[in-house]
Amino acid sequence: MAIRRRRECSACSQRYTTFERIEEAALFVVKRSGEREPFDRAKILRGVRAASKNRPVDEDILEALVTAIDESMRLLNRDISSEEVGMATLEALRDVDDVAYVRFASVYKGFEGTEDFAHEIGMLVKTTTPKLRG
Repeated sequence: MAIRRRRECSACSQRYTTFERIEEAALFVVKRSGEREPFDRAKILRGVRAASKNRPVDEDILEALVTAIDESMRLLNRDISSEEVGMATLEALRDVDDVAYVRFASVYKGFEGTEDFAHEIGMLVKTTTPKLRG
């Protein structure tokens, strides 16, 4: 992520190290209230960690998941909505762990009762179970 260079001062011959990093354009998230805030990948990572707590999900998988979401949002090259970030996170979690997916969905979608959980689980099973032909 950075290029390390050893340099020498032409005046005093002292050697020093510099690091060159790519400066990315600022990415902003537009919240439901209309407020704009800088994109924060750490918020996504905290959310997916909480959703996958006590689940057999490796930390490296979560890091890769958040990196993929970060990259896909930056490729849009515009302000993004919090809904886009949430849906991208849900889609990514669906492939990692069903329980983590439902946990994240319950917070993101604001489940209010067991019917909401049952509906989401039904949708999860419906989209992941292949159809049997008779």
